[in-house]
Amino acid sequence: MTSVSVFWFRRDLRLEDNHGLFQAMQSGFPVVPIFIFDKAILDKLPNSTDRRVEFIHQSLIAIHDKLVSIGSSLEVFYGLPYEVFNQLSERYIIKNVFTNHDYEPYAQIRDASIKDLLNAKQASFYTFKDQVIFEKSEVMKDDGLPYTVFTPYSKKWKQRLQVTGIEFFASENHLDKLYKQSPKPIPTLVSMGLQPARIDFPSAIFQEDIIKEYTENRNFPWKLGTTRLGVHLRFGTISVRSLAKVAVDLCETFLNELIWRDFYQMILWNFPEVGKGKAFKPAYERIQWKNDVVDFERWCNGITGYPIVDAGMRELNATGFMHNRVRMIVASFLCKHLLIDWRWGETYFAEKLLDFDLASNNGGWQWAAGSGCDAAPYFRIFSPKLQTEKFDKSLSYIKKWVPEFQEFTYPAPIVDHDFARKRCLEIYKNALALNN
Repeated sequence: MTSVSVFWFRRDLRLEDNHGLFQAMQSGFPVVPIFIFDKAILDKLPNSTDRRVEFIHQSLIAIHDKLVSIGSSLEVFYGLPYEVFNQLSERYIIKNVFTNHDYEPYAQIRDASIKDLLNAKQASFYTFKDQVIFEKSEVMKDDGLPYTVFTPYSKKWKQRLQVTGIEFFASENHLDKLYKQSPKPIPTLVSMGLQPARIDFPSAIFQEDIIKEYTENRNFPWKLGTTRLGVHLRFGTISVRSLAKVAVDLCETFLNELIWRDFYQMILWNFPEVGKGKAFKPAYERIQWKNDVVDFERWCNGITGYPIVDAGMRELNATGFMHNRVRMIVASFLCKHLLIDWRWGETYFAEKLLDFDLASNNGGWQWAAGSGCDAAPYFRIFSPKLQTEKFDKSLSYIKKWVPEFQEFTYPAPIVDHDFARKRCLEIYKNALALNN
């Protein structure tokens, strides 16, 4: 058997500027690149059609084709990681496994078990920072504690960037270090019990003009004012370092959005309970949610009688994408107009969003509910009417997704705004008063 290093692709589906892959190339052993469709994750999917798995599948095919063209191959498995590494150890003498950090609770447990398995086989397990610029405890308060407010965190983040700069890893220049072998077949979606959605995904090629004009255009859902790169950042088909460099040069507002990603990953790492369904602010666990199932289903299906809310939900259901401004509107509406637990909305977004990321999704939902770090105060309740007047004044976005909004067939509002606002303020105030 051949002695090799293994590189394990996960949230980093690219050959360029891949930190873990670069480090694997320096190991002195030929590198076997692998990907595992993890049954522990796939078996929990609510539907047989999942756009994100299809996106991953397409990305793997692109990597595989490139590797085949240079006499190597990507090895793709469908199974449990522990079992896959046992299988690999029967074919290779594994000296090292390289991969990039994953900060989510399941990933931490999974990686610990793989490390133990490899150590028992006299192999080493190395992971590297790749999906964020700064991680874990790299940006902390002067007293050594983690930040829980974004603005001072972002200032310290930018100060640190000025000192360290952005380091790139030219992994694409070392592909000759890959293990030479004949092409290995990639499991089909059908073979894994899934059906292809056959949709077009956003391009990974971003236009610098969008970033230049991001500050002016980002809040208007009817404009092409955002990059639509969320899914590519989520699965690492684009390097966050390359995007951050462009943002530093062109637009601080866009850079701040990348810093929010780092911020929420830092929160998840330092306060892992938020990834397990806990409110960041414990007092908010006292809120008496209404949790009406029929109201929730109307929200999910985009038939609340509030056109801007319904447009957002219909866009999400149809495309897997929702504009960030609209995400805030629909989340606030669910929690504060309908008094439905933010965790219900978090779970629904987790099922539907192409760019679903546990840290950012949780952070966004807890922000909307008021229960998160640096969250909107509980008495901030978006008015769908005012949000529409500010950000979709011409109704272009609404007309696209809710063309019947002026017809008799369109439902009456699910709840009166003024009534819902007063009810929310009372419920929240009573819950928080109990904590004093």
